[in-house]
Amino acid sequence: MNWLLEPLQYAFMVRGLLAAVLVGVLCAIMGTYVVIRGMAFLGDAMAHAILPGVAIAYLLHGNLLVGALVASVVIALGIGLFSRGGMVKEDTAIGILFAAALALGVALISSIQTYAVDLSHILFGNVLGVSTGDLWMTAGLGFCVLLVVAINFKQFMVISFDSVLAATLRLPAEFLRNLMLLLLAVTVVVSLQTVGVGLSVAMLVTPAAAAYLLTRRLLPMMLVSALIGACSSLIGLYLSFYLNIVSGSAIVLTATVIFLVVFLFNPLQGLLRRRS
Repeated sequence: MNWLLEPLQYAFMVRGLLAAVLVGVLCAIMGTYVVIRGMAFLGDAMAHAILPGVAIAYLLHGNLLVGALVASVVIALGIGLFSRGGMVKEDTAIGILFAAALALGVALISSIQTYAVDLSHILFGNVLGVSTGDLWMTAGLGFCVLLVVAINFKQFMVISFDSVLAATLRLPAEFLRNLMLLLLAVTVVVSLQTVGVGLSVAMLVTPAAAAYLLTRRLLPMMLVSALIGACSSLIGLYLSFYLNIVSGSAIVLTATVIFLVVFLFNPLQGLLRRRS
């Protein structure tokens, strides 16, 4: 049991574990909507599109996470505006804004003479560097996202599965879609400290995809996805501690292994089960 308790002797490891589990659960729950609605490209685009906000915040010596949050909200609102009423397809709007924001972010970052460590942490994650303030911010934003999801659970379920029924019930589908985009944007920002820009989409998609193979009901899918996300974060962080590898990569690789196990062996439709 020493191997299990030893990392907990360090305060930075305890904070990292708490942050990783919070992010793992939050990303997994929001990831169910990403998987069901086929929004994986949106999650990836939004993660990269926040680079301008990060770069501007760095140049102004401000909080990088606040800059990322502002940029993600602007991108989410922009996607909703351009695709409103079907004038431009959503994936087209995502592609345009993603490319423009990424180009602006790269241009701004290239103007920074010194490639600072704290900026690289946004790009690649540094969960072991989470401060008490970061932990409270993660918990606060995560709680707000989950609270909004709980309040709008039925409405989100309807617009995710049946747009015709949503129109029949006269639900404010446009508002709910934009609200979901905003929640996804906040989730991506919250995940930056743990896995960084490059790997945040993996924490959105992989646990939810594994849960999708086990159940098609939304609430059980969310619960299973959250469990997978939390376990991936815990196991990945322990692997990072003992193998001395990047924590974000370890967490994502753990989630990927769990997905592969479910894909091959799950009793409902596992690949090896179907062949046997």
